[in-house]
Amino acid sequence: MDVVAQWVSTEWTKLSRGGKAAARRNAAPVGFRLPPLRTGVVHEVVMAERNDFEPVESLGAEPAEREPSLARCGLRLVRADQRVRVELLPARSGGPSSSHRPPGVWLAPGEWLRWQVNYRVSWPLIQGGRWSYRQDTLNIALGPVHPELFFGTPTRHVDERAFLR
Repeated sequence: MDVVAQWVSTEWTKLSRGGKAAARRNAAPVGFRLPPLRTGVVHEVVMAERNDFEPVESLGAEPAEREPSLARCGLRLVRADQRVRVELLPARSGGPSSSHRPPGVWLAPGEWLRWQVNYRVSWPLIQGGRWSYRQDTLNIALGPVHPELFFGTPTRHVDERAFLR
């Protein structure tokens, strides 16, 4: 059974914490139309303040499972029978951190999950000591999917977003 993964990341600084820029950031979608080639690739979409939150899409030939990096979430997949257990692994830097993370989610064929998490990252003083923020959304489905699946309501939703000061 194929796993279809879409990572959506929104990145900003304090310049987009209020006013028109915040409204533009908050209007950024968390799901996108899948490309024609949907198996064996990971669809990634990044919307950054530096690009006025315009989506930049890419297809990666990497497997859907990946280790967390300093800047990006990771993903652990466990296959059993016709199901897949999905676990989001938080980035190794940024806060808030939580010792009480949700457990992995089991998906059956035809089901999909939206898992969201956000971060506040402090840059070193040598890089200006500024704060930056990021929200990661993982949309992941099991089985053949319609290209507009991630516009709809997920079968399961895990929301780890926290208030970021």
